[in-house]
Amino acid sequence: MAVPLRASLLLLAALALAGILSPAGAANAGPPRLMGGIMDADENEQGVQRALDFAISEYNKASNDKFHSRLVQLVRARKQIVSGVKYYLDVELGRTTCTKSQPNLTTCPFHDQPQLKKKAMCSFQVYTVPWLETTSLIKSSCQSA
Repeated sequence: MAVPLRASLLLLAALALAGILSPAGAANAGPPRLMGGIMDADENEQGVQRALDFAISEYNKASNDKFHSRLVQLVRARKQIVSGVKYYLDVELGRTTCTKSQPNLTTCPFHDQPQLKKKAMCSFQVYTVPWLETTSLIKSSCQSA
């Protein structure tokens, strides 16, 4: 009698750890998550915000534009737990009135003159290993919007 009970408890514990069952033992409402799979991320999550700031900073460094760009809208944020965390960010960026010789201010206004106004839709992949304090931009692609 003790062996089947122990096996049942072990199975329940394994299912709970795999995320198939909620702590109450009921099935989750959403689809099952795969280990290492890409999942939606909350845009207010600290890791998402750090990855977003890093990606935009790298975009501005690589840009030949004399003006800084900043976030207009975070369209989608996803993450994948690997040997660190990989963030997939889809964003809309806009050209500001601040030149690169000025500090990159988050409150810097966007250009409103048609000849200077510029927007871009970008997809960034940022890889971070928090315990090693490393972050890198592994993929970046942008198109004029």
